[in-house]
Amino acid sequence: MSEITLIIADDHPIVRQGLRQAIEADAALKVLTEASDGRAALEAIAKYQPQVAVLDIDMPLMDGFAVARAVREKKLNVEMVFLTIQRDEDMVNEAVNLGVKGYVLKDSALTDIVSCIKSVARGQHYASSVLTSYLIKRSSRAAALTKEKNGIKDLTPTERRVLKLIAEYKTSKEIAEELFISYRTVETHRANICQKLDLKGSHVLIKFALAHKSELL
Repeated sequence: MSEITLIIADDHPIVRQGLRQAIEADAALKVLTEASDGRAALEAIAKYQPQVAVLDIDMPLMDGFAVARAVREKKLNVEMVFLTIQRDEDMVNEAVNLGVKGYVLKDSALTDIVSCIKSVARGQHYASSVLTSYLIKRSSRAAALTKEKNGIKDLTPTERRVLKLIAEYKTSKEIAEELFISYRTVETHRANICQKLDLKGSHVLIKFALAHKSELL
């Protein structure tokens, strides 16, 4: 990999100095400039166009989240790393939603920061070891959601119609009357839907139908 350029933004000079020393110890990394607040960080990203921006979450004028939102709005081509003392899963999820690929705790920053920068420069996600479980859980939830959506797409038009009517609290008898089919055919459709969506247990089908009502025709 060629030289990776970056900026560092943190309102504590000692933190910036420590990070810069750790980063510049690796010849593959080059710090272009430093910033002491979020607004200056955003200006530096626009001016220097670094590959990576290392941003403290808690900064004056604009916090890390505000900078990340502005980066998205301005469509600036930079990967972002958040530095924080917070070990909060919701904050990690919000950061990832904003396109932040790196999330490093300050108490492990000096040992994690180089690996993090190199990972995000390659387009990969990176989190301090104690936060990795948050990314794994997020990935698992995304995979489950994708599976559910793909399962709905596998349903026939009639099965989707039956599922929509189930979401309207219609009984099998009522569904049969509305679709002009037999009760037994409705029950077959229900069984096929459960099989395709891998739904098991009592009341699971109605719960699924209600949760995905907006996705049904």
